[in-house]
Amino acid sequence: MTLSDERQTNRRRPLFWLVAFVLVLFALYSAAWFYMAGRVRSEADKAVAALNKSGVAAGCANLQVSGYPLSFTVSCDNLAYEDDARNIAASAGSFNAVAQLVQPLSPIANLRGPLRTSVPGMMPLWIDWDNLQADLKLWYPLPQRISLQADGLSGQTDPADDTDPVQLFSAGKASGQVQPNNGDLDYVGSFADLEIDADAIGGRVLPALDASGDATLKNGVALIRTQAKSLRGQRIEIRTLDLSSGTARVTVSGPLSVDAEGLVDADLMIRIKDPKAVAAILGGAIPEQKNAIEQGFAALALLGSEPSMPLKVVKGKASLGFIPLGKIKPVE
Repeated sequence: MTLSDERQTNRRRPLFWLVAFVLVLFALYSAAWFYMAGRVRSEADKAVAALNKSGVAAGCANLQVSGYPLSFTVSCDNLAYEDDARNIAASAGSFNAVAQLVQPLSPIANLRGPLRTSVPGMMPLWIDWDNLQADLKLWYPLPQRISLQADGLSGQTDPADDTDPVQLFSAGKASGQVQPNNGDLDYVGSFADLEIDADAIGGRVLPALDASGDATLKNGVALIRTQAKSLRGQRIEIRTLDLSSGTARVTVSGPLSVDAEGLVDADLMIRIKDPKAVAAILGGAIPEQKNAIEQGFAALALLGSEPSMPLKVVKGKASLGFIPLGKIKPVE
């Protein structure tokens, strides 16, 4: 072998090892991808079987795992849940969740409507949307973030048994995000252009509403893990809860809690922008109290265009400033 042949061979060796390394990595990735696909299918089958043993029928029809090699996609034609013992049922359209190779722990999921629900004590509901998307950031033991966003949201009673459905509400946009924060749960959410049908609230009239909220559920992570079913003993810190329509705006902030006996305690601050506009909305929603509302808010208007006052609740007894509002029943 000549000196030039040896040099050429030496140049090819690094390239050979690089190609071999890439092929090994690709083989390991492929094995991991197909292993995870198999695990998803088997765990889904186990979960459905476990629910069936407890008398619950649930399913993700035609479950598929696809997207190899650049993504991981889980999809099914529809979702269904039915618990005959509790008389609870729910179903929805197709489900699709995609995790990209570059962000495997941040899947994006889409669900098609309608969501149909049947729960004791409530009329069957039919909730639909133009687009519903969930954005998750997975981690152990709990997700670091769960975000939901819906466009063209609407609700009505389920038009089953050839009955005429009752329109309930519609909203142009709605969104919410939950994430753990040192044992607590932080929530941020909003909706826009919410219209509540007058027939759904006894003929009362409300204009289109916008709202946003920012709050923390204290010790929320432990509550999820223990699957607490009662509000008793829970505390919420409301950083801001804002409801508006046109120039009218009401903003609430402060702590709220429920004691072991179900009695509410709260120390809230209420800020009102354009009291006359707020009074007009409340007068339409509560016509039997229209005169009292107009008189009360006329007095508030004397304090300026954006007055504020404390809303206190002590052991269920509520008062707005110096005005007693009555007693709140114990909550469960």
